[in-house]
Amino acid sequence: MKRILLIAACAVSVMFSEMCPNVMAQSRRDKEQTYVLQTPYAVEKITPPKGKKIKNVILMIGDGMSLMHVYSAWTANRGKLWLDNCQAVGLSKTYCANKLITDSGAGGTALATGHKTNYHMVGVDPDGKPLESLCTLANKNGRSSGVAVTCRLWDATPADFCCHNTDRDAEAEIVTDYVNCGVDYVFGGGSKLFENRADGRDLFKELREKGYQTPRSWEELAGIKQGKVFCITDTVDTPLPAERGDLLARASMKAIELLDQNPNGFFLMIEGSQLDDYGHFNDLDLLMQETHDFDRTVGRVMQWAAQDGETLVVVTADHETGGLTLVDGELNEGKIVCKFSTGGHSGVMVPVYSFGPGYENFTGIFENTDVFWKIKKLMGL
Repeated sequence: MKRILLIAACAVSVMFSEMCPNVMAQSRRDKEQTYVLQTPYAVEKITPPKGKKIKNVILMIGDGMSLMHVYSAWTANRGKLWLDNCQAVGLSKTYCANKLITDSGAGGTALATGHKTNYHMVGVDPDGKPLESLCTLANKNGRSSGVAVTCRLWDATPADFCCHNTDRDAEAEIVTDYVNCGVDYVFGGGSKLFENRADGRDLFKELREKGYQTPRSWEELAGIKQGKVFCITDTVDTPLPAERGDLLARASMKAIELLDQNPNGFFLMIEGSQLDDYGHFNDLDLLMQETHDFDRTVGRVMQWAAQDGETLVVVTADHETGGLTLVDGELNEGKIVCKFSTGGHSGVMVPVYSFGPGYENFTGIFENTDVFWKIKKLMGL
């Protein structure tokens, strides 16, 4: 309900969509917010694999997640996160082709395709030419590919890996690209633009004609044992973190179960999508809930990768959202006191964590586009 009210408030300013997050968060801006994680979760030490072969790559994106988000979440969980198991960390520069402060369209396109593009574009270069993503390249090279997110599938980050458009706001048009994207596993929300459309198309029907299974709930998805899957569980976004439980982790592990059946390997993108929303809303409580949910998902994935031995896990962000600052707190109590400086994005560099074979390639300071080129090279795409 809390998130619904925030979105409703945002709709009032829909004509000024770029300013909307600032309007919504203005009452909280520059005011200290306190958060205490009442029940911290356990974190285990994971022994990294010793081999060097890279069969699979899992790219995990915390949308809007900076080092401050991570350190705040670390403090709230009494000084431990699953992310602490990563073997290396680097810093990524997030500016886009035509603006210093990027958005998820351009930021995600850089990670997905290795090219800087203009603000608000998805999966295309600054001239509007479609770019090949890591998902597409994986499929072309006999690998499987997947996307699992907590947002609506017409949102920028999943679209960056599967779709092509010069304007991320062309939502009804963007989702039609999923029909021919070729990705083997897709999980997220946003069913309202896949059916009962103004153009009369039923994209679920078209996907089934392409060989996809189209489960509409976790229960249906859980029962699938093989084949291509396009699962949309909600009309728009998936529910609040406290309401959906570990849905992102379950959907991610289901993706791994299905994609790992390909003996040639796979590429999988997993996004903790709603970090960005709660950064825009300047809502520290929901932001920490989503960040911890993302971290627990990272833990599940890394545990599997350690056992697999041939999987590289890369965890990063497309940009920072909210200008979050940790100004006070108490580590032993899991208490953090934070302030936000904006309802939009900021221009700080974001972390790039790595775990598994090839981890050493992700140290230092580099362009966000380099994440693509490093993964492409390591996978031999």
